[in-house]
Amino acid sequence: MEQKEGKQMHWSKRLAKEVLERKGRREEYVITSGMTTSGPTHLGTVCEFLFPYAIKKASENLLKQRKEKAKVRHIFIFDIMDAFDSIPEPLKEHEEKLKPHLGKPLYTFNFPGEEISYGEYFMREVEEVMEKMGIKEEIERVKINELYKKGAFDKYAKLYLDNLEKVREIVEKTSKRQLKKDWYPIFAICKNCGRISTTRITKIEKVGEDYQYEYVCDKDVGYTKGCGYKGKDKLSSHNYKLQWRLHWPAWQDYFNTAIEGGGVDHFTKGGSWDTARAIHKEIFKKDPPIGYKFGFILIEGKKYSKSKGRGMSVKEMIKLIPPKALAYHLLKFDLQENIDFNPTKENVLKLINDYEYAHSLFTGEEEIKGKADVKKKEAYAIVKGKDWKGNFRDYLLYYQIYKDWKKVGMHLGVKEEEIEKIKPYIEEWVKRGFIPETYDFSYNPKKASGIIREFFCSLREGMSSLEIHNFVYEFAKEKGVSGKQIFEGCYETLIGKKRGPRLGRLIFALGVDKVKKDVC
Repeated sequence: MEQKEGKQMHWSKRLAKEVLERKGRREEYVITSGMTTSGPTHLGTVCEFLFPYAIKKASENLLKQRKEKAKVRHIFIFDIMDAFDSIPEPLKEHEEKLKPHLGKPLYTFNFPGEEISYGEYFMREVEEVMEKMGIKEEIERVKINELYKKGAFDKYAKLYLDNLEKVREIVEKTSKRQLKKDWYPIFAICKNCGRISTTRITKIEKVGEDYQYEYVCDKDVGYTKGCGYKGKDKLSSHNYKLQWRLHWPAWQDYFNTAIEGGGVDHFTKGGSWDTARAIHKEIFKKDPPIGYKFGFILIEGKKYSKSKGRGMSVKEMIKLIPPKALAYHLLKFDLQENIDFNPTKENVLKLINDYEYAHSLFTGEEEIKGKADVKKKEAYAIVKGKDWKGNFRDYLLYYQIYKDWKKVGMHLGVKEEEIEKIKPYIEEWVKRGFIPETYDFSYNPKKASGIIREFFCSLREGMSSLEIHNFVYEFAKEKGVSGKQIFEGCYETLIGKKRGPRLGRLIFALGVDKVKKDVC
């Protein structure tokens, strides 16, 4: 029974259970995650904070069930010390201003026209998405450069350098590649040009409790070149950064991480997770955190890409989709499943409809019919948050008919505050020409004739939308014609197109009496 329940359980609950069982009783359980804010926020970015958030909520619920008072923390690291290695396609208009900063850490130069750094500019964009999804306050946010500045990683740099040969051996073995002879655990930041990607350490030695190193800024990394400067520095000046494969386990040890995940690429054989686990065991002499991997976000089978501008940014997406509906969509899939999402007009409407269906499963308005419904209910329970009455498509339909929000509210029987929750999305759809084809119409009736006139005149006041829909088939059968012929004839009469929203809903929204007066 427990095994069957485990298979149906949302992946966040399974991982929460694993953490509490494998990591033993603690005063607090720390979940870490992080990202480099090198460009506009995309769906892959959202997974980096949304998935750990789901584990946090599941862990808190499980602790509550067990009546344990431990705290669960989710610490999100903004890794803005990474080198600026490409100008994202959406920022090509700023190319001349950004190009001189290629190779520099993301926190060391300002975003064009702003008084904050490039890395912080996109960090704030991520925080805005967190806030709109209603989870910002539950996530502790850290800028990695501030930790380096206060010396938080000095002890790890020294430990790696004290055990240099062993560390080299671990990196070579786990990455399945041979390191260059001048490989060291740190990158130096050039004092002359400020770049981090173009420097190489030429000499390093221990001086008392510190390490002193010499470097030259002469590497050609393709997207930029070093300035040729030769410099000298020491760890205690904090002008360095650890190599990624050593940086990752260092932050996990620093925060006492219980669990951390990453994309499939980090967890493939020879990936950075293999190195992190070995560093924990062989250098830190500790058990590593629990690791988990998640699939890629795809658009038409290809990975979303910040640098290539492939895929709509989340900042744009949440103008069209309620943020919690977007969060639900990402959470409803199995953790390691690739999510192929192309935000077309039709796909976005389906996504919102599915979110509303999950809400009805959660509230008990709809009966759970199978495993797929269980997964939807579980995913919805993590973010919840449908804060409007009725269905999105009804608001869309009535607005297309009346083009007046007061009339929409009157016909749907909802108050102004309900309208305000939906209005920004639908108006953005209209503004961008994002209305799906079946809803892209204006009511422009013409007088009907023949069998179509007979159909309209046979409608009875008080019929529900479902009764009108079913009546199409009854009428067609009685007259010996196809249902398609009646549907197309009615749409052409009412909106001048062969297709539209469900006919029963359209006629019901317009009102049977009004339609009969207009077309009969």
